Amino acid sequence: MIGYVTLGTNDLERGAKFYDALAAELGVTRMMEASTYIAWGTPGGGAGIGLTKPFNGEAAGVGNGVMVALEAASRDQVQRLYDIALAHGGTCEGPPGPRGGPFYAAYFRDPDGNKLNAFLMEASAAA
Repeated sequence: MIGYVTLGTNDLERGAKFYDALAAELGVTRMMEASTYIAWGTPGGGAGIGLTKPFNGEAAGVGNGVMVALEAASRDQVQRLYDIALAHGGTCEGPPGPRGGPFYAAYFRDPDGNKLNAFLMEASAAA
């Protein structure tokens, strides 16, 4: 149902480094790019993510209660995505770990303060 999600940035070059690193771990690349935005994903694939300078020219701000979730293939990949995020200017919002039932996740913010998580819905909570 979701085609893509767009987040605002005040520094596209800095944000691009952050999302390029996450995208590489997830096996996707940039699929659209212009002077004011970049989008990552696979054309015709699952939902993509975009980073843009706001169209109205105002400063980008963080949406309170807004979060983008990146689906991981394993607990190890959740850890790698979390580590990549922190190594590329992100900040911790909750280290990798079980979050109840089969849900395993790590939470972090990008360099602009947008909140993301890497998650896994495990077939078994003991996995």
